[in-house]
Amino acid sequence: MKGKFSYFIYCLLVIFLISTSSYAQTSEQKVLEAKRERLQKEIKEINRLLFAERKEKGSVLDQMEALDNKINVRQELIRVTNQQSNLLNRQINVNIRNISKLREDLKILKDDYANLIQKTYQNKSQSNRLMFLLSAENFFQAFKRLQYMQQYAKHRKKQGEGIVKKTEELTQLNQDLVRQRKEKEQLLVENQRAKTELSKEIESQRNLLTSIKQNEAKYTTAIANKQAEARKIDREIERLIKSAIASSNKSSGKSTSSATFALTPEAKLLADNFSSNKGRLIWPVEKGVKSQGYGVYADKLYPGIKHRNNGVTITTDKGSKARAIFEGEVIAILSVPGGSKGVQIKHGNYISTYYNLSNLYVKKGDRVAVKEVLGEINTNRFDGTTKLKFYLYKDSNRLNPEDWIYQL
Repeated sequence: MKGKFSYFIYCLLVIFLISTSSYAQTSEQKVLEAKRERLQKEIKEINRLLFAERKEKGSVLDQMEALDNKINVRQELIRVTNQQSNLLNRQINVNIRNISKLREDLKILKDDYANLIQKTYQNKSQSNRLMFLLSAENFFQAFKRLQYMQQYAKHRKKQGEGIVKKTEELTQLNQDLVRQRKEKEQLLVENQRAKTELSKEIESQRNLLTSIKQNEAKYTTAIANKQAEARKIDREIERLIKSAIASSNKSSGKSTSSATFALTPEAKLLADNFSSNKGRLIWPVEKGVKSQGYGVYADKLYPGIKHRNNGVTITTDKGSKARAIFEGEVIAILSVPGGSKGVQIKHGNYISTYYNLSNLYVKKGDRVAVKEVLGEINTNRFDGTTKLKFYLYKDSNRLNPEDWIYQL
């Protein structure tokens, strides 16, 4: 009897481990599927916003950046799809082994249960039952024996039915996984085909670059102008932040030479709330695609030339509006000579900056709520692109917005 009980515990353990493993793999599959869908959506947005016909007149610089962005997202999509396919293969192999093992266990349990039934019929006479019960030393023992006889048979039946059900579930799951693997394999083929097409586009761009080498001076000048414009914006943003810190500290009686805000209890609470939402803050536009990330990157025409982006660039639809990522106070309005306008919002000691706006809907000193519209994003009249430049600081220190904005 002890051996049968141990075997029962073993079977329960096997079922538990199978269930746990299946749940973990299913959860991972859902995460990968969600990521794959997000990347597919991003590629569609890139095609719509950066590769529309009206953008074909854009500069080679813009075309190369757009193409590079698209290639990076496509490669990430292919990588995720490969992960999905590999995960599905592992799930199928595990489930095949589990089904085989459960069938073996089920056969053992059925044989064991058949022997139990046979012995029950062999000893089913009323006198044998009575003898088994009456041989008990007392009434309580007789009652426990009766319970044992009933529960043991019932338990064996439920055990067999449970494993049959589990086998059926695993068989169905295996069929689903085979179907899903075929779908993912087909998707992988499509992605590989798309990657080949992108490689052809890159080659076309290289051919284009070769043909315009005679105008190299023109493009190097454009690159230099682009870098100068970026530095001008960065300087103005940081100047305004330092000015805001000095003004805030002066009004509170603190040192104006400090590089950090002297926070009131209310401002400290706002800063803590902002910080607690790291990675979950909303996008500064309702929809769009990140066309240039944070940090240093190589020029698409001349890789030896490096650019620095102290924020992120988001391409969106014409007429789109910039919106506040969190509640706060407008502390400055940017107006770069020869450039566009911008808005700076203070969230405790965090500052978000929204640049390349045309029409502003807020002014300095306004209190704004999360998602409140700040202004209309400027559309470039030459290439038709609508791009928001978004920056994030803590006091006078730059932050990477990609770490703070959800799935940026």
